[in-house]
Amino acid sequence: EYYYPSFIEEHINGAPLLHIEKFSTLPVVMTPEGLQVLDEMAFSDEVESMKDEMVVLSGILESKTSELILGFKNKRIRKIEIKEACKQELVRVFTMGVSGFDTPGSLNALPEASVAMTSMHNALSNIQGDYTSALNLFTEAIDYINLSKSFDEFDRAYFYKEFVGPLYKEVNALAFDVNNSEPSLNYFAVNPFSNSLFEANFLNPYYYTLLTEEEDNDEVRKLGEKLFFDPILSKSETLSCSSCHNPEKGFADGVPKSVVGPNGETVLRNSPTLLNSVYSDRYFYDLRAFNLEQQLEHVIFNENEFNTAYSAIVTKLSADPEYAELFKNTFGKNGINRENFSKSLSSYVLSLQSFDSPFDQYIRGEKDSIDSKVIDGFNLFMGKAACATCHFPPTFSGLVPPLYKKNETEILGVEKTPIGFHTVLDADEGRYANGIQSEQAWIYKKSFKTSTIRNISKTAPYFHNGAYATLEEVIDFYNDGGGAGVGLEVTNQTLSSDPLGLTKKEKEALILFMESL
Repeated sequence: EYYYPSFIEEHINGAPLLHIEKFSTLPVVMTPEGLQVLDEMAFSDEVESMKDEMVVLSGILESKTSELILGFKNKRIRKIEIKEACKQELVRVFTMGVSGFDTPGSLNALPEASVAMTSMHNALSNIQGDYTSALNLFTEAIDYINLSKSFDEFDRAYFYKEFVGPLYKEVNALAFDVNNSEPSLNYFAVNPFSNSLFEANFLNPYYYTLLTEEEDNDEVRKLGEKLFFDPILSKSETLSCSSCHNPEKGFADGVPKSVVGPNGETVLRNSPTLLNSVYSDRYFYDLRAFNLEQQLEHVIFNENEFNTAYSAIVTKLSADPEYAELFKNTFGKNGINRENFSKSLSSYVLSLQSFDSPFDQYIRGEKDSIDSKVIDGFNLFMGKAACATCHFPPTFSGLVPPLYKKNETEILGVEKTPIGFHTVLDADEGRYANGIQSEQAWIYKKSFKTSTIRNISKTAPYFHNGAYATLEEVIDFYNDGGGAGVGLEVTNQTLSSDPLGLTKKEKEALILFMESL
């Protein structure tokens, strides 16, 4: 996967979900193949009826694996690549392995994690040098996994604190050969110099925006902050960015859908938090924007929001002596223009990061203890409750590990209202209606971006329609198996419709964990 991530995802170890490939500008729906598909089939109640299909898929897997092996026949593998591949695999074991993502049918997550750890141990053992400390940690981690009783009882918090976290730091410290022609930091989504999955700098925010680290500074950020709170940007001069993204409400706004008109008109969907929003390759619930700057354009041009244009904004700002001076001092002679305006707002939004919660401090080893119910909730989140199969650490969003370069959307079967009888599916078509021709495929109907659960206690109400007022309602929705689980007809629901069977105490622990973020 380190060398050929796209090939692995497509043919060897991708999620068992329908996906699309572009044919010219049109989407072609592709059926999944590989290990996860076979895992789900082999442990299905209908396995007998799937045998012929499994034989075909196994043959394809064998063929693709042979291609993969041929690719390594004459490949020179550098030590630093083994180091980086081990770091990547440690992230995958923790985020997609012990969460059950990679074993959707069997839940053989622990035996697979043991094999992965053993493989990394063996890889380091075959490199000349003294790596005793790392090798001992791998051995202890393998022993801990093998002694664990079951998937549901596995203590993932302990596993990270005692093994995965220390191993990531240990492997990262290995002094291997470094090629001076390595690409700049802006190339990486995962910061190669970070020592922990839960460090604030684990992900590189500049990978996700057109703004580069060299262009960013305190002056640009402060100018962006002033713009963010100024209603002068909108045509009516009554709306600012903060109208829908209030710092006191976790940079959301506390209502189902933001009010933007004098007669109570609202935007189409609930306003998500902007905290950590930079960590995304696509923006909005329907993924219609491809970077922060494009996200801003949708707000500027939308007749129900700012209802203006860059030229009008630049004209207004140029006529304001304070802004004219600020832009000149920040950007020099170019002063106020579209590009510098976008850079300023991107810089401020990029700065809205939140990776220092009580849970982060505990999992990094900076706090000696935390409420045991929070740990119970985290283990449920990463295990039995299956939350982490869509909300991946450390962003706890749909930004997919271990590369963190792609956002997932999911079909959950969200109801128009969660109160009363479960009879009405929300009408919003989501990603299917995002205006991107190559994504107008039936598999994206009612599919929405998986948003972060960080700061979730501050950002109610929930889901794209803002119909769910409390975390208790959200937990009950998932516990029931989403819309399909309560009997609604949901095409291609990607959330399992099987009930989770969470007890009252387990639901309470889940909420306590989420509040600790």
